Amino acid sequence: MALKERPRRFVVEYLQAAVVAIIFALFVRTFLVQPFKIPSPSMEGSLLVGDHILVNKFALAPLSLPIERLFLPIAGIRRGDIVVFRPPHDPAQDYIKRVIGLPGETIRIIDQVVLVRPAGEEGYIPLVEPYAGHIDPVGAADLKDLEPFTIPEGQYFVMGDNRDNSLDSREWGTVPRDRITGRGLLIYWSLEGAGENGAYAATRGQSAARRLWTGASAPFRATRWERTGLIIR
Repeated sequence: MALKERPRRFVVEYLQAAVVAIIFALFVRTFLVQPFKIPSPSMEGSLLVGDHILVNKFALAPLSLPIERLFLPIAGIRRGDIVVFRPPHDPAQDYIKRVIGLPGETIRIIDQVVLVRPAGEEGYIPLVEPYAGHIDPVGAADLKDLEPFTIPEGQYFVMGDNRDNSLDSREWGTVPRDRITGRGLLIYWSLEGAGENGAYAATRGQSAARRLWTGASAPFRATRWERTGLIIR
């Protein structure tokens, strides 16, 4: 009798472990960390197309009780943070940009230099931005300069590091705090994009075995190994 029950007990325990694993994975994805893939060159210089990153969602989680801040390592959003968010104009999509302006500050851009006037002060301070670049400028040439703009309370001004190839707060406005879901943590994998001469190039003329090998080995040949494990800054 006991021998007959062992297989059944094994199946039940296996299913229980699988359910627990799924619940844990969903919890981690929802509240702690989540993977994202960089789809565009708007952050080029810091993040490349094909970078797969982990986003720390726990660090920016909203806190419902003041006492939570006494025990949880939650940090506020800082200038220079690379954050993932869903902008008001496109709430179904996740975007990733860098925080440039904080609530209450006034932002203006002159000749590609970002100037910030802190709340309650008179003069502007130019930002030192070693991460900013102007790579492959397309479609955003008219967004280089910006007239003085005061950031509403509870909102943030974000921009891509590739300033001439990024549609961001210069185009569609600021991002409310409750739409910012996490802060970039690290690159766990980076895959060079497909192209005519890339790892996923056409295999016309190759034998079946050769095509199979080319397809199976493409991710290894296209991986940017030097970017694996890089901390996002």
